[in-house]
Formats: sequence, C-alpha cells, structure tokens
Amino acid sequence: MLTINVAVLLAVIVVWRLRRRTHARSRFDEKLTVVIVLALGVLIAPTPAGQGIQNVLGQLASGVTEAGR
Repeated sequence: MLTINVAVLLAVIVVWRLRRRTHARSRFDEKLTVVIVLALGVLIAPTPAGQGIQNVLGQLASGVTEAGR
C-alpha cells in the first residue's frame, strides 16, 4: 500500500503553483496558495525539521537585531 505524506504533497503543490507566471494568477489563486502554505506550515511546525527551521530563523532574527544596534 502506498502512503503519501501530506506535508510533502502540499510542498509539491506549492512549488507547482509558484512556478506559474505572476500575471497569470488571479486573486483567488493567490489566496488559495496562501492557505496551502499556511496549512503546510502547520504540518511542518511540530516536526524535528520544523523545529530546526524555527531555531535557524530565530538565530537569524537575533543576528539582524544585534547588527541593527
């Protein structure tokens, strides 16, 4: 039996949708892409990969804050 990871499927859909030209997208398409990306973020957040991304972004944000002082 084949199992599909929903997060991987959503990531593929996001990449596929973002490859389209910008002027070919309607407002509905852009809103749908945002909803899909948010759902992907919710699925990735509790995983170890999501925690790693959060740590990297936190370090990046603190580095930018320190550089601005």
